Amino acid sequence: MSVASLRRATRETVSGLPREFWWLWTSTLVNRLGAFVATFMALYLTLDRGYSASYAGLVAALHGLGGVVSSLGAGVMADRLGRRPTLLVAQVATALSVAALGFVHHPVAIAGVAFLVGMASNASRPAVQAMMADIVRPQDRVRAFSLNYWAINLGFAVSSMAAGFIAEVSYLAGFLIEAGMTLVCAVVVFLKLPESRPRKETKGATQDAVGLGTVLRDGRFMGLVGLSFLVAFVFQQGVIGLPVAMGQAGFTPADYGMAIAVNGILIVALQIPVTRFIEHRDPGRLLVISSVLAGYGFGLTAFAGSVGVFALTVCVWTLAEIVNAPTQTGLVVRLSPVHGRGRYQGMYTMSWAAASLLAPLVSGFVIDRFGAEWLWGLCAAVGTVTGVGFAVLMRRLPAETQEEAQAKTLGETPAETPAGASARTPAETSAETSARTPAETSARTSAEVLAGTDEHPGETDGAPTAPEADAGAVKPEVSPA
Repeated sequence: MSVASLRRATRETVSGLPREFWWLWTSTLVNRLGAFVATFMALYLTLDRGYSASYAGLVAALHGLGGVVSSLGAGVMADRLGRRPTLLVAQVATALSVAALGFVHHPVAIAGVAFLVGMASNASRPAVQAMMADIVRPQDRVRAFSLNYWAINLGFAVSSMAAGFIAEVSYLAGFLIEAGMTLVCAVVVFLKLPESRPRKETKGATQDAVGLGTVLRDGRFMGLVGLSFLVAFVFQQGVIGLPVAMGQAGFTPADYGMAIAVNGILIVALQIPVTRFIEHRDPGRLLVISSVLAGYGFGLTAFAGSVGVFALTVCVWTLAEIVNAPTQTGLVVRLSPVHGRGRYQGMYTMSWAAASLLAPLVSGFVIDRFGAEWLWGLCAAVGTVTGVGFAVLMRRLPAETQEEAQAKTLGETPAETPAGASARTPAETSAETSARTPAETSARTSAEVLAGTDEHPGETDGAPTAPEADAGAVKPEVSPA
């Protein structure tokens, strides 16, 4: 690829996304660059504190349980209080609990604080995903989620390498560095990110209440949550079943490190170009292929006898991960009502937290009782079932949601509707508003409003822009930094 082609591809990948997205992206990257605790927690407990491997596993399970507990609560907070307050509370709480974890020594205290760290760190995820859906246009969401996932893995790759050097100097330093960088994320959110939660402007207009009961009664979405749990269970084996199986086969921790490093390297190298390839392809087909590829990628591990072959199996399921992550997250947004995105994202986040809690228990039981080959066979079976499930689920989906259809109809982009554009007359506004059905009116999202107000949501330079002039339109709540 020539330099000109590379520049053009890069420009097309990052163009068209609002400024608020890039501040959110920066916050995610900084957060993952400081994610040291998850990397060396087991080593800290077993080598530095002298606790058993069983105790380290218990602490890891409690950390996952904290994430399960906080997922739904954080989703409700994101809808009721707003995305920005939820992010601020979650990040400040994470910083304080991570710092405290470095100073407690009693085993009960460590376990309790680890639970709090799991709760606090997981609480930001529904708010981040809901805010991203709020501020990014429907046609750009897969690309945005992919860029965010790329930032997560880039930060993890760097922090994983740095964690080893920091641990040799001081484990406490690692805890404090992570706490400090999490506080930096909170500062970025406070200074640069406005509130994006959609709201109704028209007085007296009613909107359907979205509660947790609404989410639970949404059979189609709960089907997606169940499938998400299954595919997350498979992907969790990369950090749970794989190191145990390689250890039992006589491979060293360094061998496992070399094999699993391929995962981060491939994601950083391929996430953006693969996303460009899949961005406008059928999401149902992509989810079926990625689920089966993940299952059989881990299934092939049963035949691995060298570090090189283990690395090749990692390549297979990493490609599935690259395709699955942004596609599945985009589908979650597609199935979520605008005013319930926080709750829906919270339920989706809980599926991954539950997988991180149960996967260690199931994989340990299967390996101890039946052997690692049975675990890899189970992964292949689960991947197949998940692929079939996605095929059935996607057959029940409409070709496009009302939001996507309206976005295409409006055809509004920042370039087409610059900030400060002349407002329509009251007669034009009234005529257009009357022509819409109530459902069409409520379907307008903050992403469409941002598309019509350039990069400054809520700033009108003294005159309302076209989307803001529409009575009953949904627009983001912009709070002062």
